[in-house]
Amino acid sequence: MTRFTIRAIAAASVAALAFPASAEVVRQGENSFVTRDEAVVSATPKEVWLALISPARWWNSAHTWSGEAANLRLTPQAGGCFCESIPEVDEPGRFTLEGSVEHMRVIQAYPERALVMRGALGPLQPEPVTGVLTIAISEVEEGTRIVWEYNVGGFMRFETPVIARAVDGVMSEQLAGLAGLLGQVDLPESEPEPESEPEPEPDPDPEPEPEIEAEAVIEQTPAERGPSVEEAFGDLVEDESGDKSPR
Repeated sequence: MTRFTIRAIAAASVAALAFPASAEVVRQGENSFVTRDEAVVSATPKEVWLALISPARWWNSAHTWSGEAANLRLTPQAGGCFCESIPEVDEPGRFTLEGSVEHMRVIQAYPERALVMRGALGPLQPEPVTGVLTIAISEVEEGTRIVWEYNVGGFMRFETPVIARAVDGVMSEQLAGLAGLLGQVDLPESEPEPESEPEPEPDPDPEPEPEIEAEAVIEQTPAERGPSVEEAFGDLVEDESGDKSPR
């Protein structure tokens, strides 16, 4: 395990603690997990889309290989790359060429509606796993809702509960960065439903209901009896053959 991977897991664990309200692992298996995070922002879907495809503006530099979010780029079209440039180093006694990293590959770009990418982020990259990140954008009364779901599956050398919580922390942190750029809306917490009153216990000695004589029913007028079935469903009548058809 590389030093970068260890640092990434540690940073992700801190992130999971920093955003407990939005962090949620909704599903977990032996070698799989799904995280889900969401936020509402005071921006239009177009503004959200334009910010989303510019990760250098909001992605946390701590979760990059180069240490600078400014080196990130995202091409919003099928086959496009969510990639990072690693600048060359030209220092006395040290010289490197420019490098690059592919974080994810775009498989669906639906402007102002959805962005779907496939790839293993951060410490998952050296593992034989794959992940699909679905980002959905929708209008709501308060502004625009952004929902992230990251579905990961495959063999990995991590304990699933640990890595799932860490990855969800990173997802929450990145979404918080995007929402902070666009103006996050703090929604009021829903009030808990009032507890239902317990049903009264049945009376052990109920009084018998008065019997109604058949003659009393027969003597009732139509108005007292209420509408008949035919009267209540007057849009159906029987034709000469006995079949019911619309009136």
